[in-house]
Amino acid sequence: MAVDPRAIINSPFGLGLANMIGRYTPGWFGYRIALMGADIISARKSWKMIRATRGNQWVVHGEKLDGPSLDNVVAENYRNIATSIFELYHNINDARAFMRLVEPNPIAIQLVRRPEYSERGLVIAGIHLGNFDMIFQMVGMASIHAIALTLPEMNAGYRKQRDMRQEKGVRVLQASVGSIKYAVDYLKAGGVVITGIERPDQNYPYRPKFFGRPAALPIHHIFLALKAHVPVIVAAAIKRPDGKYHFLFSNPIEMQPHPDRHTEIIHNAEAILHVAEGFINQAPTQWAMTFPVWPEVLELMPR
Repeated sequence: MAVDPRAIINSPFGLGLANMIGRYTPGWFGYRIALMGADIISARKSWKMIRATRGNQWVVHGEKLDGPSLDNVVAENYRNIATSIFELYHNINDARAFMRLVEPNPIAIQLVRRPEYSERGLVIAGIHLGNFDMIFQMVGMASIHAIALTLPEMNAGYRKQRDMRQEKGVRVLQASVGSIKYAVDYLKAGGVVITGIERPDQNYPYRPKFFGRPAALPIHHIFLALKAHVPVIVAAAIKRPDGKYHFLFSNPIEMQPHPDRHTEIIHNAEAILHVAEGFINQAPTQWAMTFPVWPEVLELMPR
């Protein structure tokens, strides 16, 4: 049976170990541990998590990589993931250190200064790019008035991540009928809702195209925006050669109504995903998605 290390990495033990290494090792040594661990993990091609990452990276690189090139891309991808995890925990209790790692951005500053309720609400659709969890922590530390919608079901590891975010002041709601209704009302009152948009689940009923292939991705951000009549801003952060994380923000994207509900959802979801594609293309090996977005390519990509 193929091993899926995600259960260990995302367990309370795995997160606790990452926290310990991050907080109690000097920077040079912590980075070395992170890179060594990344190389060990990325070389395990039979692991489900690695196969999923290989498929995702193959697609976002235009489905053109041969085997050795894909090996190199996946290794770089896991080095980026491991480095971002180390940087998160190494600076977890140092707001000034966090700020030194992030390049100021006018839109981010506007969000910090925005009152909780404005004339019109806003959905922020986030991508798992760069050090997305550090940015999430900063939302709380900056006292940004917003609520975050997360997965409806969580294992122990994800619950620990949720608790960490809440400790920093992020208001987190697990997706449910009740929380979705609350989020719609909050948006109508002028609030901000933050949520992710590219974590796949084969149980999702819609299949918008993403990088040219249908993908089972969430559409709750589209539902919220349509119901509350608010725009969506796509947001991410990538690490540049200067060693800092730079924000990427789209312009506000208005939802386009359509008489056919299915068409309405798909067209608006694909408009958002098209922007997300552009952001990911700027730093594809920083896209930290280890779940199979396109399961069908696992048999098509080079071994």
